[in-house]
Amino acid sequence: MTIISAGKGQSKYNIYISGNSFPKVVLNKHLKNKNKVLIITDDNIPKKHIKKLKDTIDGKKVNVFSLKSGEKSKSFSSYQKILNKLFELKFDRSDILIAFGGGVVGDIAGFSAATYMRGIKYIQIPTTLLAQVDSSVGGKTAINVTQGKNLVGAFYNPSLVIISTYFLNTLSDQEYKSGLGEVVKYALIGNKKLKNFIEKNSKKIINRNGSVLKIIIEESIKTKSKIVTKDEKENGVRAILNFGHTFGHAIEAHNNFKDITHGAAITLGMVIASKLSLFEGHISEYQLDNIVNLMGSIGLSTDHSKYKYAQLKKYIQSDKKIKDGKLNLILIDKNYNAFTTSNFNNKNFLKVMH
Repeated sequence: MTIISAGKGQSKYNIYISGNSFPKVVLNKHLKNKNKVLIITDDNIPKKHIKKLKDTIDGKKVNVFSLKSGEKSKSFSSYQKILNKLFELKFDRSDILIAFGGGVVGDIAGFSAATYMRGIKYIQIPTTLLAQVDSSVGGKTAINVTQGKNLVGAFYNPSLVIISTYFLNTLSDQEYKSGLGEVVKYALIGNKKLKNFIEKNSKKIINRNGSVLKIIIEESIKTKSKIVTKDEKENGVRAILNFGHTFGHAIEAHNNFKDITHGAAITLGMVIASKLSLFEGHISEYQLDNIVNLMGSIGLSTDHSKYKYAQLKKYIQSDKKIKDGKLNLILIDKNYNAFTTSNFNNKNFLKVMH
């Protein structure tokens, strides 16, 4: 088992990464002084996984609250239902939530924990590759609103993250590839070891080789935990984790959060951002081809031609990275390091998304 620390001070927490086993001792030790447990999950999680988690918890009153799967559940309506359940169960600050599912579950469970009684503890047990390498680490919690994705939320770290590759065996190809999109992001924003590993092990990654999966998860989390510990509330370097997200979120919003996974949208967003990096003179044609080929080698779609700038413009203009009226883009340089800039030629948007 690998243990990685994230956060600092009172908000510091450990991330436990295991193979097919589930660290029962770790979980129960963390729950020792807690009274009631509420597992928040969704109807996409196999019942055998929920049973496995409940059976793992010793000597606690465990309740389960299930949402409908999908981005549509990350809403004010679902948030209110979770709060109602917490009040019904008479939860207080000695009790704890467990987010057991993908990124949607983790985001809304975390936001509920952050705001119920001004903050109760919660544990992240992500069951998708996307949530394991991205949303379960870093304390970003949120719900979506009409104006866009993740615009209402809080920075609120979990008290524990447990990651097991056991849950990845039942993922659909679509959900698995969604997670691989975020893995590639870490490879492109500075983790050259991960980039080289993907290039050498693409077939094993496609085939979900267990030992290979554990390595790409560990490398992804090492990259993210290092960045979010330096910048917990996205005032500086943390912004580079949004590489591809300005355009990816716009694509998701344009699709009304349907018909495309988060990871698939972010992959297209990274292709757009890489092309902008080329047009802005930061990378070469060869490097752009290398980026696109890296994505293609593990089965990711890179064709964004159906999305035009005119369709995405209104969503891009409401991006969270706008400061003082200026959009801050995350681009990459010739050394495959990400950086933030508000100095770019708007005409290049039209060249890329024509």
